[in-house]
Amino acid sequence: MSLHDIYHDSRRLRYRTPFGAAKQGEPVRLMAEYQGPNRLLLRLWVEGREALMEGRREGGCVEYTFSPENTGLIWYYFIEEGPGGQRRYYGAEGNRGAGRIYDQPPPSWQLTVYDPAFETPAWFREGIAYQIFPDRFYRSGPVEGVQAHEALGHRVVLHTAWEEQPAYLPQPGEAYYDPCDFYGGNLRGIQEKLPYLASLGVRCLYLNPIFLSPSNHRYNTADYRRIDPMLGTEEDLIALVREGERYGIRIMLDGVFSHTGADSVYFDQNGVYGNGACSNPASPYRAWYEFSHYPGEYKSWWGFRSLPEVKEMEPSYMDFIAGTLARYHSLGVSSWRLDVADELPDAFIAFLREKLKALDSQGVLLGEVWDDASNKEGFGARRKYVDGAELDSAMGYPFKDAVLAFLLGQIPAEELQRRLMTLWENYPQPFYAAQLNILGSHDTIRAQTVLSGAPGRDALPREEQAKWQPSPENRALGLARLRLGALLQFGLPGVPCIYYGDEAGLTGMADPFCRGTYPWGREDGTLLAFYRAIAAARKGCAALYRGGCAMAALSPDVFAALRCEWESGAILLVNRGNQAYHAVLGLDRFQEGPDVGRMWISGRYRDAATGAEYQAEKGTLSLRLGPLQGLLLIRID
Repeated sequence: MSLHDIYHDSRRLRYRTPFGAAKQGEPVRLMAEYQGPNRLLLRLWVEGREALMEGRREGGCVEYTFSPENTGLIWYYFIEEGPGGQRRYYGAEGNRGAGRIYDQPPPSWQLTVYDPAFETPAWFREGIAYQIFPDRFYRSGPVEGVQAHEALGHRVVLHTAWEEQPAYLPQPGEAYYDPCDFYGGNLRGIQEKLPYLASLGVRCLYLNPIFLSPSNHRYNTADYRRIDPMLGTEEDLIALVREGERYGIRIMLDGVFSHTGADSVYFDQNGVYGNGACSNPASPYRAWYEFSHYPGEYKSWWGFRSLPEVKEMEPSYMDFIAGTLARYHSLGVSSWRLDVADELPDAFIAFLREKLKALDSQGVLLGEVWDDASNKEGFGARRKYVDGAELDSAMGYPFKDAVLAFLLGQIPAEELQRRLMTLWENYPQPFYAAQLNILGSHDTIRAQTVLSGAPGRDALPREEQAKWQPSPENRALGLARLRLGALLQFGLPGVPCIYYGDEAGLTGMADPFCRGTYPWGREDGTLLAFYRAIAAARKGCAALYRGGCAMAALSPDVFAALRCEWESGAILLVNRGNQAYHAVLGLDRFQEGPDVGRMWISGRYRDAATGAEYQAEKGTLSLRLGPLQGLLLIRID
C-alpha cells in the first residue's frame, strides 16, 4: 500500500468489529489503513443526519469506535481532507467487502443495528422446513366438503386423476381463468405422511393457507376462523398438530392479513353471509375496508376486485387478528408465515409479534419478503423487519436467486460468495440463521425446471408453459444442478426448506404448473435417497445446524464452505462446471466473516451422499471434484 492509499474491508474482523450487524448500545470498531499526512474522517449517516468522526491514529491505521444509540441502519464511508479543503473519499464498491477511492461522495457500507434482546427459536434455526400446498400433497379418503362450498355459491371442479395437470384455462363458458380445480389433498393426508416427512428430518411444516376460501390456493380468505371443509375440520388440524409433536414436527400456518376475499364473511360481496361490509352498511366489519363509493368502489389488492384490502391498523381488525392467533394457539399452532409482509405496516407486524410471542415465545413469525429484508423500502420509509421487534426471519428469495444464477452459469462462484456474504453482513445473526434457504416456492417456477433451462415465467403464455419440456440432455443437467442446489441449501447457514415434491423430482413452470400434485408411487428414488442422506447429515452434524461458517470461491465454477462447531466439522464443495477440478483446500482459502479464526480442517471426512471418505493432512484436504459434482463432507474422526 502506497503512502496515501486507504483501505477498509467490512468483512474482515481486522477492519470491522463486530462482523455484520451490531447490537444497539454495544461498541462498534471500524478501522482503515492510512499512512498519509491528512485527516481521515469517518462519515456516518444516522437517522437522516450526517456525523463526522475523528479517529485515533496508530501504526499506519486510523481507528474509530462508537456505540449505536438506536436500532436501524447506519451508513458510513471515509473522507480524506487535504490542504485547502480538498477531499478524497473511500467507499463501498458493489457487494464487495473492500472499497475503493472516489473523487465524489461514494456509496456507503451498511451497518445494521438491532435490539440486543432479539433472538430466534433454536428449534427453527437448527431444523429443516418443508412447504406444502395442501390441496396437492396427499388425499386421505374420499373428497369431502364439496357440498359445503357449493352451498356458498363456490364453483368446484374436481380432477378425476391425481396425475392430471392443473387447470390453466378458463372453465367452459367463462372468460377468465378461475383457480377452482381441486385434487382433494387434505389435513388427514398430511398427517398420514408425517413418517415420510420425518424421514427427511423435517421439524417445521409450513402450510399454504388452510382457511375457508373459494379457490384452491386459498389466498382469498373467506373465514379465518374456519378450516376449509375440503381440507378437513378443526379436529383434523388438532390431530395433525398432536401427531406432528410425536415426530418433533411443528406446524406453521400462512396468514393472509393484508386483504380478504370479496366473497367472505367480512366483505360479503355476493350477500351470502348477510353481515359483511359490502352487504350491510352497519356491518361490524365495515371499518376494515376503504370504500370510495359504497358499495361498488373500494380499495383492493393490486387492483383485483376479488381481493379487497383491509385497513390493518383499524383497532377492531387488530383485535380480531389477535384473537385469531390466540384461537389457533389453543389448537397447538403458534408459528405463522406472513403473506406479502412488505404490504403490511411495520406497526401491524410489531403488533403481531408481540401477541404471538406472548402466547408462545417459541412461536416463529416469518415474512414473505423477496428482497434483502434489512434495507427494504416501503410506505415511504425503510422497513424495520430485522431490527428485533418484527419478524424472526424471511423467506430466502435472495438466497434462491443467487444459488440458481450460479448453477445456471450466470454468475461465478466469487459473485455467489459476495451475495451470500452481503446477506450475512446485513442481517442480525439470529435473523440470518433463521432465514429460509429456498430454491423455489408456490410462486416460482420449480427449481429443477429452472435448472433444466426453462424460459422465464413471463416469456411464454400459459398454453405454451403447459407443454414446455426440456430435452433429455437438459433434463439430466437440471437434475444434476438440483442436487448441487440442495447441497448449498443444507450445507450453508439458514434453514433449508424443501418445496414439496422437489425431493421426488416434481417439475413445473409458473403458477399453476408449479403447484402440481406430489408424485406418490412415481418418485425419483435416487433423488429422494440423496435428499434423505443430506438431511440426515445436517440433522446429525452440529457444525451444519449451528456451527460457524467461512466461504470461498476456489474457481469461477467451484464454491466451498467450511463449517465448524467445536469438534464437529463439515466441508461443502460444489463444482457447477463441466470439467473436473482438483481442490487443495486449506484455511488460507477462507478469509472473510466472523468465524475465520475458529475454522479448522482436520481428520477424516465422509461424504453424506456416497459414503466416500477423505483424509485431511496437516490442515489441508486434497481431492478431485468431477463435473457437476458436489460433496457434503462430515468429519468422522
